[in-house]
Amino acid sequence: MTLATLACAPRFENAGFVFRPLAVPSRGSAELAVWALEAPPGAESERHTVSREEVLVLHEGRMAVEVGDDRHELTPGDAVIVPPDTPVRLRNPADRPARLTVCTSRGMRGTVHGRTIDPPWAR
Repeated sequence: MTLATLACAPRFENAGFVFRPLAVPSRGSAELAVWALEAPPGAESERHTVSREEVLVLHEGRMAVEVGDDRHELTPGDAVIVPPDTPVRLRNPADRPARLTVCTSRGMRGTVHGRTIDPPWAR
């Protein structure tokens, strides 16, 4: 068994969001990529797609999520499932941080404005 603590997780920032990889290939996971995500008040991601299914679970705060043409307002305990290659955008409309756990499959790639990236927090 491999223990991957949040305290030892590297920190990556993008568009105000903070990504902390937990169970990812570089930390011992063979199949999944799981990270903690923090969104400060007002943070908004670019509209993007991911190559693998992604599940976001909100633990604290609020999060507005656009998945394709659907819009959802998450409250603590809610989860949203993002199908592969479906446009998604995250926004924190609240005046306090939102904290989530994100899970996807190993090898997930993102596409933003037609540019494909290998997110460092998913490796």
